[in-house]
Formats: sequence, structure tokens, C-alpha cells
Amino acid sequence: MSKTQAERASKIDAMMEQASRALVDRDYFAAERIAASALRRAHHGADYDRMARILLPLQEARRMKREMAVDTGRITLVEADLPEGRAFTAGCYLVGPPRVGADGRLLRDMADERGIPAFILVREPPTRDGLWPIVAVGPVTVRAKIEPPDLSPPAPAPAKPAGKRPAKASAAGKPQPVPMAWFIHAAEQLGDEAISQVPLTLPAAARVDALVDRLEAVPLHEKLHQRLEEACREALQEPPRRRKPGMFDPFDDDLGDAD
Repeated sequence: MSKTQAERASKIDAMMEQASRALVDRDYFAAERIAASALRRAHHGADYDRMARILLPLQEARRMKREMAVDTGRITLVEADLPEGRAFTAGCYLVGPPRVGADGRLLRDMADERGIPAFILVREPPTRDGLWPIVAVGPVTVRAKIEPPDLSPPAPAPAKPAGKRPAKASAAGKPQPVPMAWFIHAAEQLGDEAISQVPLTLPAAARVDALVDRLEAVPLHEKLHQRLEEACREALQEPPRRRKPGMFDPFDDDLGDAD
């Protein structure tokens, strides 16, 4: 191992310790930020052993963020301006037309910057067969077409016998909120589609590269973390990959800096 590789490994180990402490302190945003940065460094150096070990705390931090968003029980539809200020609170957000995938990514970045537990999905206009494309953007675009939620209004309340106090106004005819079960199912389908895009016939190192890109687009899918960890451990059994001579390393200049 060269001096630069040893310094990088030491830096990553220190970051992993920081991420673990943040998890213990329930600072899930810091834990995710540090672990994600460590993962990028390890990936750049083809350090598959450290990548595999980083993914567990990264997955845990993201799982807790997702649970905090779901536990609010709120799904906000975003079809005009993106929420700002006090209107942007913890919860789930379904971004729809005319908004696009890039708007969902922007909203996710805003939530992370402000420490807001937000679970965000983006849907595109319905297809000809009535399906809703759910899309996520990153280094690659992931798109899954699924059945839309049942938003039909409830049946009108039966008429009350004469002499009874009139019933309160019925919700019949009004749009119903998106069910949380559908929202979670849609998110799972999106992550499953990301996994299916990476053939198992690829060399493990190539699968690692492809799964890293898809995890960047769909960061809250637990099985995507697990498939990446498995690919990392398989890549350890392959001949080591070498960087081309003279290849720029964006991390070489800040090996001594803390993230």
C-alpha cells in the first residue's frame, strides 16, 4: 500500500468512527453525511472492504430518517411551488407534474441541508395504460411504472330518517389523500427497479460502480444498500483494479481535512 493509499484509508477509518458516534448520538443527518462522504472516498480508491463496512451505518442513518418522515403520517402533494420556510416540515412529499425529477432531487437536498426528515418521491404524467412513472435522478435516472393509488371519493353517507339532526357534510366528491401504504410501496418498487437494472452477470467491480450510481439516485432504499454491500464483498475476490497513471484524484488534496 502506497503512502497516499494509507493516508486515504486512515482518513476513511476516522470518518467511519465519526459516523458511528453520530449514530449513537442520534444525529442521523451528520451520520449520513459523513458515511456518504467516506463511501465516495472508498469507492474512488476501489477499497471494497471499507465500502462494505461503511454501508451498514449509512443504511441505518437513512432508515431512521425515513422512519421519522413516515411516522408523521403526512403526505404532501407538490404540484406548484416547492415548499419553503415554515411550510417545509418533516413528512413525505409526492412531487407531481409540472414538477420533474430534478425538482425532487432539489427538494431532497434542501431537506438534508436543513435537517428535515423528508421522504420524497416524484411522479411523471400517467402513461397510456394509466400507470404512474415514479422517477429518481442522480448519476443515472431510475424509473418504475406502477399502478396509481385509489383516490376515488368515498360513497355518500346514507340518508338519515326524518326528524334526525342533519349529518355533517360528506367527503364524497373531494380528492382523497394518497395512502401511506401506496407511497411506501411505490418507493420500494423504485428501489427494486434500480437493483434490476444491474445484471448479476457483470463483474462484481462493475456492479459496484453501477449500484453506487443508483444508490445516489435512490438513497432511502434498504435493499439497494444490501445489494451494494454484497457486490463489494464479491469484488474483494476479483483481481484488484488500478487507476490509470496520471488520473486525477479529487481527494488527494484534502486527506488531512475533516468533512
